[in-house]
Amino acid sequence: MNRRKSIEIEGVNHGTTPIPQGAKIDRFVFSSAIAGIDPDTGEIPEDPAKQVELVFRHVRSFMENAGGTPDDIGKMTVYLQDEQYRDLVNQEWVKMFPDAESRPARHSTVTNLRRGALVQVEITAVLRES
Repeated sequence: MNRRKSIEIEGVNHGTTPIPQGAKIDRFVFSSAIAGIDPDTGEIPEDPAKQVELVFRHVRSFMENAGGTPDDIGKMTVYLQDEQYRDLVNQEWVKMFPDAESRPARHSTVTNLRRGALVQVEITAVLRES
């Protein structure tokens, strides 16, 4: 039996590229880049706040599909098209992780993103033992 299992988010994909949204090996979960794709249209909306809201919604779905919750996330890497989107990320971050004593590690970097994405994230998580 394979130790590795691909993880997907319904309505969100990497187009024609043969890459899953992430992978789970035993209790360890790793995501590919998760963008603010609207699952109804398959497009990335122009509105920065909507993109960031979708990114965090997809993080929650991704973790549920992996068998966990955002509480299992140990680290999130945030990729920003521009520094100006950091505040939007911080707003959603605090909604997802309201306890300042229990937040994942986070690193943010400004880089050139594709397809109109203004924000993307990658996560590493460890699920509870079952």
